[in-house]
Amino acid sequence: MKWIKALLAAATALAAASGAQAAGVGVRAGTTGLGADVGFSLVPTLSARLGYSGLSYSRTVDVTDVDYDGRLRLSNLNLLLDFSPLPGPFRITGGLIFNDNKVDVTGRPTGGTFTLNGNVYPAAAVGSLSGTVKSGNSAAPYLGIGYGNVAGLGVNFYFDLGVMFQGTPSASLAATCGAAVPASVCSQVQRDVAAEQARLQDQISGFKYYPVANIGVTIGF
Repeated sequence: MKWIKALLAAATALAAASGAQAAGVGVRAGTTGLGADVGFSLVPTLSARLGYSGLSYSRTVDVTDVDYDGRLRLSNLNLLLDFSPLPGPFRITGGLIFNDNKVDVTGRPTGGTFTLNGNVYPAAAVGSLSGTVKSGNSAAPYLGIGYGNVAGLGVNFYFDLGVMFQGTPSASLAATCGAAVPASVCSQVQRDVAAEQARLQDQISGFKYYPVANIGVTIGF
């Protein structure tokens, strides 16, 4: 992949720029998707990390009265500092994760009908129903703990366990009406969709923190 090649090139450049300081590259998988990191040591107890991870995953979700075909799209660019206060591989990690994480949803009728805000409509009355749920902060602070450093010499494994403070997610829903639907019915559909959006927003408002758990393998030099 192009982004892996770019990270490998960055690791080579970092190694050349850091001279005697250690540098390395890692590949990982976890709750932020599949990704890779490059890192280099700043001082014996502190190293810096640049990485990217992403994933696309589809499943059916049911969060209100409507069944949705949902597609989760993860896209995370992380800028992190790894601090090892004690000798050994354990560390504290903090920084920012620039993300475009979202779920795209498309409503689908159940038994030929849509139920919106408690009102039942024939599928033909609702031409389309779609929306998006996005994280609240595109630049999300991150704090966690971990084991192993990307900048460590040799072949090692590393993991991260922490929290991304993504803020209150935002939800949007929109619908179109069928061509032969009377204006009064279409207006009611739009009001009910707005009510569904408000209910969805209320249900996801508590998901301000995204758990981060990643494990990977590093090659340091």
